[in-house]
Amino acid sequence: MNTVSRPTRRVLISGASIAGPALAYWLDRYGFQVTVLEKAAAVRGGGYAIDIRGTARTVVKRMGLLPRLRAAHVDTRRITFVDPVGQTIGSLRPEQMTGGEAGLDLEVRRGDLADALHEPLRGRVEFLFEDSIAALDDDGNAVHVVLESGTRRSFDLVVGADGLHSNTRRLVLGPEEPFHHYLGHVFAGFTLPNEFGLAHEGVIWNDMGRGAVLYAHEPADRVHGFLTFTRDVPPFEAFRDPRAQRELVAARFPDQVWHVPRLVEAMRDADDLFFDIVSQIHQPTWSHGRVVLAGDAAHATSFLSGQGSSVALVGAYVLAGELASHSDHTAAFAAYERRMRPFAERNQALATSGGTMVTPTTREQLEFRNALLRDPGAVAKEMATAGAQTGRAAHSDLLLPDYAAML
Repeated sequence: MNTVSRPTRRVLISGASIAGPALAYWLDRYGFQVTVLEKAAAVRGGGYAIDIRGTARTVVKRMGLLPRLRAAHVDTRRITFVDPVGQTIGSLRPEQMTGGEAGLDLEVRRGDLADALHEPLRGRVEFLFEDSIAALDDDGNAVHVVLESGTRRSFDLVVGADGLHSNTRRLVLGPEEPFHHYLGHVFAGFTLPNEFGLAHEGVIWNDMGRGAVLYAHEPADRVHGFLTFTRDVPPFEAFRDPRAQRELVAARFPDQVWHVPRLVEAMRDADDLFFDIVSQIHQPTWSHGRVVLAGDAAHATSFLSGQGSSVALVGAYVLAGELASHSDHTAAFAAYERRMRPFAERNQALATSGGTMVTPTTREQLEFRNALLRDPGAVAKEMATAGAQTGRAAHSDLLLPDYAAML
């Protein structure tokens, strides 16, 4: 592929979390004029740890971010499981569950990754915070955008990198419901003081269809808490009502065992409560006209896959490379989807193929999982290894073109 002589193309990226700034980095490198739009007031810091492994590790290496992310690695060393009455069952190394590779994979706080992605963009890419797209009109030659602030701008291309509940997708492809695939779980995440003596580890309590998690990484005085449970129907009625969210979660965890009461108390008082359902996005196309989707907006894998951020990083790299390689956006979007869709779908499958280890939904699954964890011998090891091999294959199941060398 050769660089095609063309005027500088103007691209608006809606969303400044992971996929958005990663895409901005590569588009800027390839000579595009980039604007990033974000409804929040600033780059979001903190947050729970996320994994970067397999093909995504190659992407951050090519971005020159590997040393910085290695330094930010939180180094989780074990995941311990406790039974419904709070007794320890057994522990696994994280890579036994995820398919990661010890010493190679990265686990960093979401805010540390966001900072690393934004740093090389400062002074090069335009950022518009506290604003979002109110309307857009694709006339075939350009996309004319009206922002919530009233600002009117025109761009050659618009990218929706604005997450699972993408506003861009709604404006272009319609309501979310036809694309939303609910996986049957509700969760609440929050932080609380580290009163448990935990460091570089996670602890998971399970009863049938329910889980409570303490996850400790830096800073040492805080831990992340999660309460998750199965529910046949998504609780849409609670999405806009924080009080209803807290009551819904608390009602599912009346247990006076282990640290469950402390987690419920912390959830009720948390000022950083994040409540959502576990779901994915499945849609027949990722683009329409001059508008294209990236990251969770296109192919959310859900946190049960452990691959959302990794797939977003890979997708951003591929989308930018295909746009740089094609003068026609239609051909670029088709090439992007052709290359990325099998990778995204294989990683989406991780959320359902291996979920019973962390989120057993039936009494039989729970008892089987616990029996394996109690056995220090070959059976538990074999199960963990089989799951790891499945994950490892999905994580690395895309050979990346070196677009910069090919242009």
